[in-house]
Amino acid sequence: MTTTIEAKSDSGPLSGLRVIEMGQLLAGPFCGQMLGDMGADVVKIEDPTKGDPLRQWGRQLPEGQSLWWSIVGRNKRSVTLNLREPEAQDIARKLLSTADVLIENFRPGTMERWGMSYEALAKLNPKLIMVRVSGFGQDGPYSQRAGYGAIGEAMGGLRYVVGDPSMPPSRVGISIGDTLAALFATIGALAAVRERGSSGRGQIVDSSIYESVLGVMESLVPEWQVSGYQRERTGAILPNVAPSNVYPTKDGKWVLIAANQDTVFGRLAVAINQPELAADPRYATHGARGERQEELDGIIGEFTSTQLAQDLEVLLEKHGVPAGKIFRPVDMLTDPQYLARESIISVDHPVLGPVSMQNVFPKLSRTAGTVRWPGPALGQHTAEVLSGIGITDSDLSTLRARGLA
Repeated sequence: MTTTIEAKSDSGPLSGLRVIEMGQLLAGPFCGQMLGDMGADVVKIEDPTKGDPLRQWGRQLPEGQSLWWSIVGRNKRSVTLNLREPEAQDIARKLLSTADVLIENFRPGTMERWGMSYEALAKLNPKLIMVRVSGFGQDGPYSQRAGYGAIGEAMGGLRYVVGDPSMPPSRVGISIGDTLAALFATIGALAAVRERGSSGRGQIVDSSIYESVLGVMESLVPEWQVSGYQRERTGAILPNVAPSNVYPTKDGKWVLIAANQDTVFGRLAVAINQPELAADPRYATHGARGERQEELDGIIGEFTSTQLAQDLEVLLEKHGVPAGKIFRPVDMLTDPQYLARESIISVDHPVLGPVSMQNVFPKLSRTAGTVRWPGPALGQHTAEVLSGIGITDSDLSTLRARGLA
């Protein structure tokens, strides 16, 4: 059972921060989602015809509604403007003249062609922070290339080390490159807001997908540069770290067990009714277990295959062995830890009714972020937002008739 939240119009630590989001799909919009989750007023500018393509993305489109959009578009106000047209660009500039943050993830050079370079916008609004998310960054020989998340994952080093060693480089089952770029963009935006408090000036935050992936690749580069060691694909294990793997259960599920420390391995040996393993020279030390990793995994897997997943979890917890099921959505929706922390909430959708989705993370004790509404309909807030810069209903009707809004 999930917790149903009530919409709040003004909450979160970023309440009062005005963000204009341009661009589409995931890297830029996920940055906007995180800022909106923490209370910022995020105004998303979309093309009047179809809007953000993410509105049509996802494996399931019940009632023609993208469940993915309901999350990435949450807490945002949708305004339609055809930014390819000069008059619509003028309107965008008016919106940006009093904004705190601009998020854009077009190919580098697009904003400049539209007369909205940082230099031009800074003349209108010196405090504006321009968050630029792209595949390869705003400069360098690759900057003009199409920068999809998958390419950034490959160039940043992630794809090479993911997957089974007997297979070609694989991928993580989510758009991790885009998400990482959005996370770094968000960190940069918050740092720039903090610095602006001292200087009174905005600046550019340049977040590239490939560098964001590179940023989480641990010691991959110095391992090669200093010692010539190249990390390879290792599937579900880390070489020479044992036991630390996923193990089968009697009911066809998988449980991850991480017992590579000597003391923890001793407790695991007792739990699987083979306490003598902890004193056996073949398994007694971290190094010895690493050398016999496959053999040891076989011994453990033989035991876990006789246990139901739930019973195995209870047994391992009793013996102080870190372990956990491989979760799917069906597990998340009923798990007591998820329920206790309200990790998943139910948000009222105007078409679909209650929709379960992840809550706002991280949690703040005093000024927590909230999900105030799901992804809005295309152009739902156009009149509301544009009236704030003096555009009347009559003006808006004319703009719409001309395909500008």
